Amino acid sequence: MVDETEATPSDIESQEAEISLFDAPPIGEQERMVEAILFASSEPVTIRELEGRMPHGCDPAEAIAHLRKRYEGRGVRLVRVGEAWALRTAPDLGYLMQKETIEVRKMSRAAIETLAIIAYHQPVTRAEIEEIRGVSVSRGTIDQLIEMEWIRFGRRKMTPGRPVTFVVTQEFLDHFGLESARDLPGLKELRSAGLLDNRPPPGMGQLSGEDDDDDDQGDLFIEE
Repeated sequence: MVDETEATPSDIESQEAEISLFDAPPIGEQERMVEAILFASSEPVTIRELEGRMPHGCDPAEAIAHLRKRYEGRGVRLVRVGEAWALRTAPDLGYLMQKETIEVRKMSRAAIETLAIIAYHQPVTRAEIEEIRGVSVSRGTIDQLIEMEWIRFGRRKMTPGRPVTFVVTQEFLDHFGLESARDLPGLKELRSAGLLDNRPPPGMGQLSGEDDDDDDQGDLFIEE
Protein backbone atom coordinates (compact mmCIF):
# COMPACT_ATOMS: atom_id res chain seq x y z
CA MET A 1 0.00 0.00 0.00
CA VAL A 2 1.45 3.36 -1.09
CA ASP A 3 1.39 6.14 1.45
CA GLU A 4 0.20 9.21 -0.45
CA THR A 5 0.39 12.53 1.38
CA GLU A 6 -0.76 15.85 0.07
CA ALA A 7 1.84 18.59 -0.35
CA THR A 8 1.46 21.32 2.20
CA PRO A 9 1.48 25.01 1.19
CA SER A 10 4.96 25.40 2.72
CA ASP A 11 6.27 22.52 0.56
CA ILE A 12 4.87 24.15 -2.59
CA GLU A 13 6.43 27.51 -1.73
CA SER A 14 9.76 25.79 -1.09
CA GLN A 15 9.65 24.06 -4.49
CA GLU A 16 8.73 27.30 -6.26
CA ALA A 17 11.60 29.08 -4.53
CA GLU A 18 14.04 26.40 -5.73
CA ILE A 19 12.79 26.72 -9.30
CA SER A 20 12.99 30.52 -9.21
CA LEU A 21 16.70 30.33 -8.37
CA PHE A 22 17.31 29.04 -11.88
CA ASP A 23 14.97 31.46 -13.65
CA ALA A 24 16.33 34.70 -15.10
CA PRO A 25 14.91 37.87 -13.52
CA PRO A 26 12.32 39.80 -15.55
CA ILE A 27 13.80 42.03 -18.26
CA GLY A 28 12.79 45.11 -16.28
CA GLU A 29 14.89 43.93 -13.35
CA GLN A 30 17.78 43.14 -15.72
CA GLU A 31 17.59 46.72 -17.01
CA ARG A 32 17.94 47.99 -13.43
CA MET A 33 20.96 45.74 -12.90
CA VAL A 34 22.69 46.97 -16.05
CA GLU A 35 21.87 50.57 -15.15
CA ALA A 36 23.34 50.15 -11.66
CA ILE A 37 26.55 48.55 -12.96
CA LEU A 38 27.13 51.20 -15.63
CA PHE A 39 26.33 54.04 -13.23
CA ALA A 40 28.85 52.79 -10.67
CA SER A 41 31.60 52.01 -13.19
CA SER A 42 34.26 54.60 -14.00
CA GLU A 43 35.08 52.78 -17.25
CA PRO A 44 32.89 51.45 -20.08
CA VAL A 45 31.68 47.90 -19.44
CA THR A 46 31.53 45.07 -21.99
CA ILE A 47 28.68 42.61 -22.46
CA ARG A 48 30.90 39.82 -21.19
CA GLU A 49 31.66 41.76 -18.01
CA LEU A 50 27.94 42.36 -17.48
CA GLU A 51 27.21 38.65 -17.94
CA GLY A 52 29.83 37.86 -15.30
CA ARG A 53 28.19 40.14 -12.75
CA MET A 54 24.53 39.44 -13.41
CA PRO A 55 22.57 36.32 -12.32
CA HIS A 56 22.61 33.19 -14.45
CA GLY A 57 20.29 33.33 -17.45
CA CYS A 58 20.31 37.12 -17.83
CA ASP A 59 20.61 38.68 -21.28
CA PRO A 60 22.51 41.98 -20.80
CA ALA A 61 22.47 42.68 -24.55
CA GLU A 62 18.66 42.69 -24.60
CA ALA A 63 18.57 44.71 -21.38
CA ILE A 64 20.87 47.31 -22.94
CA ALA A 65 18.63 47.54 -26.02
CA HIS A 66 15.61 48.30 -23.81
CA LEU A 67 17.60 50.63 -21.56
CA ARG A 68 19.00 52.56 -24.52
CA LYS A 69 15.48 53.33 -25.78
CA ARG A 70 14.42 54.40 -22.30
CA TYR A 71 17.27 56.92 -22.15
CA GLU A 72 16.46 58.52 -25.54
CA GLY A 73 15.88 62.24 -25.14
CA ARG A 74 17.13 62.24 -21.54
CA GLY A 75 20.02 64.24 -20.08
CA VAL A 76 22.06 61.04 -19.90
CA ARG A 77 22.49 58.59 -22.77
CA LEU A 78 23.59 54.98 -22.99
CA VAL A 79 26.36 54.93 -25.60
CA ARG A 80 28.60 52.33 -27.13
CA VAL A 81 32.35 52.84 -26.77
CA GLY A 82 34.23 50.33 -28.89
CA GLU A 83 33.02 46.94 -27.63
CA ALA A 84 31.74 48.33 -24.32
CA TRP A 85 28.88 50.45 -23.00
CA ALA A 86 28.75 53.52 -20.77
CA LEU A 87 26.41 56.21 -19.47
CA ARG A 88 27.37 59.63 -20.82
CA THR A 89 25.99 63.15 -20.72
CA ALA A 90 23.86 64.08 -23.76
CA PRO A 91 26.09 65.94 -26.26
CA ASP A 92 23.90 69.06 -26.31
CA LEU A 93 24.26 69.38 -22.51
CA GLY A 94 28.02 68.91 -22.43
CA TYR A 95 28.59 72.62 -21.92
CA LEU A 96 27.09 72.30 -18.43
CA MET A 97 29.98 70.06 -17.38
CA GLN A 98 32.77 72.31 -18.66
CA LYS A 99 35.02 74.22 -16.34
CA GLU A 100 36.02 77.81 -16.91
CA THR A 101 39.61 76.83 -17.58
CA ILE A 102 41.02 74.91 -20.54
CA GLU A 103 43.95 72.58 -20.07
CA VAL A 104 46.46 72.85 -22.89
CA ARG A 105 48.41 69.69 -23.46
CA LYS A 106 51.39 70.15 -25.75
CA MET A 107 51.88 67.52 -28.40
CA SER A 108 54.55 67.57 -31.04
CA ARG A 109 53.55 67.75 -34.67
CA ALA A 110 55.06 64.28 -35.01
CA ALA A 111 52.80 62.90 -32.27
CA ILE A 112 49.67 64.48 -33.76
CA GLU A 113 50.40 63.13 -37.24
CA THR A 114 51.36 59.69 -35.91
CA LEU A 115 48.15 59.50 -33.87
CA ALA A 116 46.10 60.48 -36.93
CA ILE A 117 47.77 57.83 -39.08
CA ILE A 118 47.16 55.12 -36.49
CA ALA A 119 43.51 56.17 -36.07
CA TYR A 120 42.78 56.16 -39.80
CA HIS A 121 44.94 53.19 -40.87
CA GLN A 122 44.84 50.83 -37.88
CA PRO A 123 46.19 48.26 -37.40
CA VAL A 124 49.39 49.83 -38.72
CA THR A 125 53.07 49.01 -38.17
CA ARG A 126 55.80 51.50 -37.39
CA ALA A 127 57.28 50.96 -40.85
CA GLU A 128 53.90 51.76 -42.44
CA ILE A 129 53.60 54.93 -40.34
CA GLU A 130 57.04 56.03 -41.53
CA GLU A 131 56.13 55.24 -45.14
CA ILE A 132 52.98 57.38 -44.93
CA ARG A 133 54.71 60.29 -43.18
CA GLY A 134 57.88 60.03 -45.24
CA VAL A 135 59.99 60.43 -42.11
CA SER A 136 61.29 58.14 -39.35
CA VAL A 137 59.20 57.91 -36.20
CA SER A 138 61.16 58.35 -33.00
CA ARG A 139 60.62 56.04 -30.05
CA GLY A 140 59.66 59.06 -27.94
CA THR A 141 56.68 59.81 -30.17
CA ILE A 142 55.25 56.31 -29.79
CA ASP A 143 56.00 56.25 -26.06
CA GLN A 144 54.18 59.56 -25.55
CA LEU A 145 51.00 58.26 -27.19
CA ILE A 146 51.16 54.99 -25.25
CA GLU A 147 51.63 56.88 -21.95
CA MET A 148 48.57 58.98 -22.78
CA GLU A 149 46.72 55.66 -23.27
CA TRP A 150 45.52 56.76 -26.69
CA ILE A 151 47.27 53.96 -28.61
CA ARG A 152 48.25 50.40 -27.73
CA PHE A 153 49.95 47.44 -29.32
CA GLY A 154 47.75 45.43 -31.68
CA ARG A 155 48.24 41.99 -33.17
CA ARG A 156 51.48 41.13 -34.92
CA LYS A 157 51.26 41.33 -38.69
CA MET A 158 51.57 38.08 -40.63
CA THR A 159 54.52 39.33 -42.66
CA PRO A 160 58.27 38.56 -42.47
CA GLY A 161 59.53 39.47 -39.04
CA ARG A 162 55.95 39.60 -37.70
CA PRO A 163 56.13 43.30 -36.73
CA VAL A 164 53.80 44.64 -34.04
CA THR A 165 50.96 46.93 -35.04
CA PHE A 166 49.40 49.90 -33.29
CA VAL A 167 45.72 50.67 -32.79
CA VAL A 168 43.81 53.39 -30.93
CA THR A 169 42.47 52.55 -27.48
CA GLN A 170 39.02 52.60 -25.96
CA GLU A 171 40.19 55.64 -23.94
CA PHE A 172 40.86 57.48 -27.23
CA LEU A 173 37.37 56.68 -28.53
CA ASP A 174 35.77 57.63 -25.22
CA HIS A 175 37.65 60.93 -25.00
CA PHE A 176 36.49 62.04 -28.44
CA GLY A 177 32.98 60.61 -28.10
CA LEU A 178 33.39 57.99 -30.83
CA GLU A 179 31.68 54.62 -31.00
CA SER A 180 34.43 53.22 -33.20
CA ALA A 181 37.27 54.42 -35.42
CA ARG A 182 34.81 54.34 -38.34
CA ASP A 183 33.17 57.42 -36.83
CA LEU A 184 36.29 59.57 -37.31
CA PRO A 185 35.65 62.71 -39.37
CA GLY A 186 36.71 62.84 -43.00
CA LEU A 187 39.31 65.13 -44.54
CA LYS A 188 36.73 67.75 -45.60
CA GLU A 189 35.17 67.81 -42.14
CA LEU A 190 38.57 68.31 -40.51
CA ARG A 191 39.43 71.20 -42.80
CA SER A 192 36.03 72.87 -42.40
CA ALA A 193 36.46 72.67 -38.63
CA GLY A 194 39.85 74.35 -38.91
CA LEU A 195 41.69 71.29 -37.63
CA LEU A 196 43.87 70.98 -40.74
CA ASP A 197 46.09 73.70 -42.15
CA ASN A 198 47.28 74.06 -45.74
CA ARG A 199 50.29 71.85 -45.25
CA PRO A 200 50.30 68.70 -47.41
CA PRO A 201 49.09 65.56 -45.64
CA PRO A 202 51.77 63.30 -44.09
CA GLY A 203 53.70 61.41 -46.74
CA MET A 204 52.97 63.88 -49.55
CA GLY A 205 56.08 66.00 -49.03
CA GLN A 206 59.64 64.94 -49.77
CA LEU A 207 60.78 64.74 -46.14
CA SER A 208 63.74 62.92 -44.72
CA GLY A 209 65.43 62.40 -41.40
CA GLU A 210 63.83 61.68 -38.02
CA ASP A 211 61.19 63.35 -35.86
CA ASP A 212 62.26 66.07 -33.50
CA ASP A 213 59.83 65.84 -30.61
CA ASP A 214 60.85 69.20 -29.16
CA ASP A 215 60.32 71.31 -32.28
CA ASP A 216 57.29 72.25 -34.34
CA GLN A 217 54.84 71.61 -31.54
CA GLY A 218 51.10 71.82 -31.96
CA ASP A 219 48.54 72.62 -29.31
CA LEU A 220 46.01 69.96 -28.44
CA PHE A 221 43.24 71.64 -26.48
CA ILE A 222 41.44 69.29 -24.14
CA GLU A 223 38.45 70.62 -22.21
CA GLU A 224 37.76 69.16 -18.78
